[in-house]
Amino acid sequence: MNEKISVIVPCYNEEEALPYFYEEIVKTAKHMDVFKFEFLFVDDGSKDDTLKLLTDLSEKDIRVKYVSFPRNFGKEAAIYAGLQNSSGDYCVLMDADLQDPPALLPEMMEAIRDEGYDSAATRRVTRKGEPPIRSFFARMFYRIINRISDADIVDGARDYRLMTRQMVDTILDMKEYNRFSKGIFGWIGFNTKWIEFENIERVAGETKWSFWKLFKYSLEGITAFSVLPLQIASVFGVLFSLIAFIMIIVIILRTILFGDPVSGWPSMVCIVMLIGGVQLLSIGILGQYVSKTYLETKHRPIYICKSSNIDLKSNDNGE
Repeated sequence: MNEKISVIVPCYNEEEALPYFYEEIVKTAKHMDVFKFEFLFVDDGSKDDTLKLLTDLSEKDIRVKYVSFPRNFGKEAAIYAGLQNSSGDYCVLMDADLQDPPALLPEMMEAIRDEGYDSAATRRVTRKGEPPIRSFFARMFYRIINRISDADIVDGARDYRLMTRQMVDTILDMKEYNRFSKGIFGWIGFNTKWIEFENIERVAGETKWSFWKLFKYSLEGITAFSVLPLQIASVFGVLFSLIAFIMIIVIILRTILFGDPVSGWPSMVCIVMLIGGVQLLSIGILGQYVSKTYLETKHRPIYICKSSNIDLKSNDNGE
């Protein structure tokens, strides 16, 4: 009996790119005819004709499966839904814009079947086509999160990754609502082979990731896998308390010895604003973690399905 590969493709407004992607993934499947394939598309609340295109493809090709959300839940929810409803012995995550070249799939499979790895992941060695400021902050994020967390996240890592069923089941056991898949992949610790490739621009359509969305996503990753920001806030509190104590002693001695009262409201305003800013920063850091805890305790489902052509598995949080 042939082993099956589940190709999981999160989609959000990808009607322009999907025909190109489908054509390429079908070509790759023909070259890997020793495997059975299912193409599982997750429509993340698209506002264009993505869902209509998927239903048309599913009528022509029985390998095409889809899950559609009633609104945009985000790529992390789409990844989880795809993994949870896949049936393959192996699962591969891919983007629909062909920035993840399907032609790498045979090499990735070879790494798992012949070399004994649990997963084969991809990373970009260049960021050609990206704005320089965006590339700079992306590199800084990878450096920071690898220093402050236990998650091993490779610089330039893509979500494009082929995994064994054992690894997929392990990921699905981590049912947190606030998900950061790149961190989860590194945290669970399975053996991974990294395959490098040059950056490829989108085949069609526009990117859905603005600088602000990427910034918020990076904060999700940091707060999901590190408590260092909380420790930094505590250090700020101790440091400023120590400075304040020393300055009180200095002012008292200065007044006693020299009779020089403290004067000057501009310096006082600057000090108050500095300390107030640090306090607000610390409260904001604490608020990020409290908000994550708040969302987790609600036990809301990670995603909601509106329509599908498969029998859905449970989509709760495992409670």
